[in-house]
Amino acid sequence: MAGRLCRFVTLAFLLLYIAALGLLAVGTFGLFGAEKDPLSGVFLVPLGVPWAMMIDAAPDAAAPWLAMAAPALNLAIIAGICRLVNRPRA
Repeated sequence: MAGRLCRFVTLAFLLLYIAALGLLAVGTFGLFGAEKDPLSGVFLVPLGVPWAMMIDAAPDAAAPWLAMAAPALNLAIIAGICRLVNRPRA
């Protein structure tokens, strides 16, 4: 039961992360005829909390890259917790 739930949560988070990156690309570059939108990366922020809140201390040139990578850290944490929960008990 916990294995299925972990897999579902991990997959759902991954799909949300991919969708947020896709929306960022569409809004930043104006792909598919969309207007360029400076707020297109706003969907990455809730996925990257609390790491996204610590980006203010980073240099300005690195901030966009760190904002895009913050949800990946949360994804790694979720996957790590799932591995701990699903490991065989001796």
